[in-house]
Amino acid sequence: MSDNEKLVIITTVGSENPEKATLPFVLATAAQASDVEVVIIMQESAVTIAKRGEAEKIVAKELMPLKELLDNYIEMGGKLNLCSPCLKSRGIPKEDLINGSVIIAAGTVVSEVMSAKSVITY
Repeated sequence: MSDNEKLVIITTVGSENPEKATLPFVLATAAQASDVEVVIIMQESAVTIAKRGEAEKIVAKELMPLKELLDNYIEMGGKLNLCSPCLKSRGIPKEDLINGSVIIAAGTVVSEVMSAKSVITY
């Protein structure tokens, strides 16, 4: 991936809005295909997507299934950076997370955002 181009996507939406939960992964995989480094940061209810068995339940009309996009993102080297307090407040232990999940704190968010060429939020 290019050393110059980095896109940070911050998502805060889970199963309550399937379309908005899926769109960050549509964008992420498109960016990866264009040789852009992508960092996804998941906060609020978005962290529930990283729990085993949850992504399969989220399907938005006219979009590729979230589970398929998520698997493609991870296969292309992507990681799911998950807000530690958000996981704790939802009672999701690290043992329940899918492969590719990384638990982070605020300092990582600041570092990723400051080093990115572009940041998009959902």
